[in-house]
Amino acid sequence: MLKHNLDDTIAAISTPLGDSGIGIVRLSGKDAIKVADKIFLPKDGKKPSTFKTYTVHYGWVVDLDETTRQRPQGVPSAVEGRVNESTKIIDEVILTIMRAPKSYTKEDVVEINCHGGIVALRAVLDLVLANDCRLSEPGEFTKRAFLNGRIDLAQAEAVLDIIRAKTDSALKLGTDQLRGGLSRRINHLSQELLGILAALEASIDFPDEEIGPADPKGIRKRLNGINDELKDILDSSKHGRIIREGIQVVICGKPNVGKSSLLNALLKQERSIVTPVAGTTRDTIEEVIDIKGVPIRIVDTAGIIEPRDLVEKQAVLRSKRYINLADLVILVFDGSKQFSRQDLMLIKKLTPKPIIAVINKIDLRQHISREKLAKKFKYVVEISAKKLKNISGLEQAIVDFIFSEGSPRAESIMVSRRRHIEAIRGAQKFVEETLNSLDNSLSLEFVAADIKEALAYLDEISGRKFSEGLLDRIFSEFCIGK
Repeated sequence: MLKHNLDDTIAAISTPLGDSGIGIVRLSGKDAIKVADKIFLPKDGKKPSTFKTYTVHYGWVVDLDETTRQRPQGVPSAVEGRVNESTKIIDEVILTIMRAPKSYTKEDVVEINCHGGIVALRAVLDLVLANDCRLSEPGEFTKRAFLNGRIDLAQAEAVLDIIRAKTDSALKLGTDQLRGGLSRRINHLSQELLGILAALEASIDFPDEEIGPADPKGIRKRLNGINDELKDILDSSKHGRIIREGIQVVICGKPNVGKSSLLNALLKQERSIVTPVAGTTRDTIEEVIDIKGVPIRIVDTAGIIEPRDLVEKQAVLRSKRYINLADLVILVFDGSKQFSRQDLMLIKKLTPKPIIAVINKIDLRQHISREKLAKKFKYVVEISAKKLKNISGLEQAIVDFIFSEGSPRAESIMVSRRRHIEAIRGAQKFVEETLNSLDNSLSLEFVAADIKEALAYLDEISGRKFSEGLLDRIFSEFCIGK
């Protein structure tokens, strides 16, 4: 990913572009403070290179090479000599200095708090780039934090998870990982394996010394403990991935059963147009909602009907594609009417998918038996989307489905990234190979080789072992400026 020297001083806008009260231009590198000296005029007249670390200063970003008649009002006499008719004022700002090594990147960092408009931010960034800085690549600030040893690779990935968190649970998962929860547990397992490996290699290299032979029984006990811990982490991975990524839920049913009303009820806002006319929804509508800490990507589909025109044909095809990809289907029935041929057809077609059957319009006289549906479906919920009755019951049914194999323990360290899960599976595989080698009384060289393989997988999580390709994949997901 990095085509430039890490000794370069980098800069980027670190806040979203658009109208806002404040925007931040961030600099990092050995010349960051030198650049600040060139472009920043503080009110007290001192240069940023004289500022103490973790201090904040008020002043102006200026371009001394541009000619303009503009001058800031109330410039104190201390800087009067540096501001004249050839001084172009870019913006009135607050500048923060963070000196190495106690900064986000462990380099000198300067943050310029500008007015949040895009023109002001880009003008400040352009001036910074014209003074011996280059534009950072995606994730380069965080990559430097990793390469300079401030955080490990799992913590670097947690930064992105925090930025992208859609729920409080996802945010907590990310902050726990950023604080080192996963890293500490992986490091503990690595140290255990290293201790076993050291004992094995001592027995292999110095068989005639007083060190004594390795104790297979004791090693087997320690390896069983490591294997159990790896299994425990893997057991939590399903819940971790759900909390981080969520699941896709599709609302499905024949026309006019109340699918759009149900989407609005779950969203707690009027997102879909609702009318008494069947077929009002002629395309899929997708939103993300938080149901008890789980991000749910919920899709309201067009009614599954025999299409009457090309638009309806495309809508039905798209609905079917979403249904095929769904983790869960909410199949909605109109409880005020008898089962129709379309209802029965949908039940038959959708039965292979996980389904929550919803009987809607319970505020009207009922013609569908809950007991009859309960013979076919594990989850059956009766609601009135229009009157907002028992929507919480449906939300609970969704959560029950998600955690049907049990909720995660409060003390569990949850892994949520596929990369971590695959690495832990690889480590566990070789720990089990080690146990098999011991059970079959194989040479200690084979046992030691399997432990080294397990260690290599764990080192991939923390970043003690990495390739440039791996870093490229991870940090390419980041935005520029983080």
